[in-house]
Amino acid sequence: MKKFYLAMSVMFLCFTSAFAASSKKKADKDTQQWRYEIACDGVGTQGTYLVKVWSYSKKQATAANQAVKNAVHGVLFKGVAGRSGECTSKNPLVSSPAVQQDHADFFDKFFAEGGDYARYASVVGVPESVKIGKEYKVGVTVSVYKDQLRKDLEKAGIIKPLGGGIF
Repeated sequence: MKKFYLAMSVMFLCFTSAFAASSKKKADKDTQQWRYEIACDGVGTQGTYLVKVWSYSKKQATAANQAVKNAVHGVLFKGVAGRSGECTSKNPLVSSPAVQQDHADFFDKFFAEGGDYARYASVVGVPESVKIGKEYKVGVTVSVYKDQLRKDLEKAGIIKPLGGGIF
């Protein structure tokens, strides 16, 4: 009987590990497509942007889990759309789209699961969810530490310092 329970336990662990790996792969696949919308969601504290990120996936949890990654990506490469009266649009920290390709090794590691991107943002509030066809559009408010992000990318030689070369 012990062998039966041991065998069942091993099978259960293998199944849950395979499911978790599959879920992670789905999240990574959704993120690699960079399907999200980003807009200002109010005024953040000094050195931060408060943004609302809408991520898309067939699973609500997958979309919600990618919010921080999408928020950091948006601040870096897309910029932040403004809202009338509440806050203004923000330009992306990276001025050239070629930077992401030129430094692909850096950004692949940066945005990998458990990567450094997570150091530069945190979730604020509760996610909202809307079902659209066969997938979910999940909105999450995220605070992005843009000053620290800029400083660290300048130090790594990824982006040029503000005012660099201007006399």
